[in-house]
Amino acid sequence: MISADSFLQPVREAGYDFFAGVPCSFLTSIINRVISGPAYNYVGAASEGEAVAIASGAWLAGHKTVVMCQNSGLGNAVNPLTSLNFPFRIPTMMIVTWRGGPGLKDEPQHELMGKITPSLLDVIQVPHQSFPTSDNEITAFIKEADTEMARSELPYAFIMEKGSVENEKLEAQSPQPAPVGETAGAFEGGTAPKRMALFERMLEFLPKEAAVIATTGFTGRELYALDDREQHLYQVGSMGCASAMGLGVALNTDRPVVVLDGDGAALMKLGAMATIGAYRPKNLIHVVLDNGAYESTGSQPTVSPSVEFSNTAISCGYAKAYRCDSLNGFEQTMKDALENQGPHLVHMRITSGTMDNLPRPSITPPEVARRFRQFLTG
Repeated sequence: MISADSFLQPVREAGYDFFAGVPCSFLTSIINRVISGPAYNYVGAASEGEAVAIASGAWLAGHKTVVMCQNSGLGNAVNPLTSLNFPFRIPTMMIVTWRGGPGLKDEPQHELMGKITPSLLDVIQVPHQSFPTSDNEITAFIKEADTEMARSELPYAFIMEKGSVENEKLEAQSPQPAPVGETAGAFEGGTAPKRMALFERMLEFLPKEAAVIATTGFTGRELYALDDREQHLYQVGSMGCASAMGLGVALNTDRPVVVLDGDGAALMKLGAMATIGAYRPKNLIHVVLDNGAYESTGSQPTVSPSVEFSNTAISCGYAKAYRCDSLNGFEQTMKDALENQGPHLVHMRITSGTMDNLPRPSITPPEVARRFRQFLTG
C-alpha cells in the first residue's frame, strides 16, 4: 500500500498536470487528493467517455493528462479511446480500478467486467500494468508508462486493485452554484440556412485567433471543404465528444474556442453541458447546429424537436444562450458571444443538404491534432 502523494508527486514531476475522471471507491484516496490539492487541475466529468474527451482537449492545449475511472465505466470510454485517441494519436495516462478482480467478492454488476478488464484493454490496444503498491515501484512504473506513451502516442493504463492506496480525506468544497444565465431569443424569425452557407458567413468574421472544433460527419467535412486552417480540428469519430473536448481546450487557453456541434451529437452526450456549466470557461462558444436529423447517415430523425437546447444550457449553468435561425441572426449572436464572457450556447436551426461529392479531409487525424496543438501553444 502506498500514499496518494507518493504516487502523485512523481506523476507531476513527469509533467502530468491535468486530471479528469469519475469517482470509484477504489480510487477514493487518489481522487480525493487530486480534488483537494491546489497543485492539481482536476475536472470531474459526467461520464468516463466525457473525461477522456476533456483530457484530449487539455492535451491539445499542451498538457500531459491523467484520466481516472472505474473499470465498469471503461465501457463508456471505449468509444473515445478507439475513435478519438487512437486515430488522432492522443496519449493519456489512465488509472482504471479493478472491481470484481481475481479473488475479490464484489457486487454482481462487476462480475463480467472484473473478468475481462485486462483483455478489454488489450482488445482496444491500450497497454497496461498493475498500479504500484509499494514505494520502490512507483518511479519505474511511471517511467515505463511515460516512455510507452512517448513512443506510441496512445493511452496507457494502470489497473488499480482494492487497497492499493492509503485513505485520504476529501477537503475540497462543493462547487458553487452557477449564477442564472440569460436566454436571448431575439434572433429568430428568419430563413434557416444550410450548414455550408453558415460556415461561409462564420469564416468571414471569426477572429483568426479562435480555435474551432467541428463534430464528426458532414460538419467537419464541410468546414474542411470551405477552408482548411490550422486552427480547425475535424473530429472523425467519437460522436458527442466535441463539446467535452472543447471544454478541455477552453480551460487551458485564453483563445476563443468555438465548438460546432450537431443536434444528434449534443443529445448523445448531453451530460457534457452540465460539466461545461459547472466549470464555466469564459472563452467557450458551443454552437448546436440543429436540422433535426442524423444527416450524415441518411437523415434519420433525432428527437431535437422536443428539446430546447438554450433552456437546457441555462439550466446547466451557461452564462448565456441564444436561439437563431438565419445567417444575420447567427452573425449577430456570435459577435455578441465573442464580446462577452461565456460559456455561451448558440442553438442554430439549419436545413439539411450538402454539396455534391463532399470531400473528406486529406490531412490525416494525427497531423490535424498536432498542427492544432501547435496553433494553441505556439
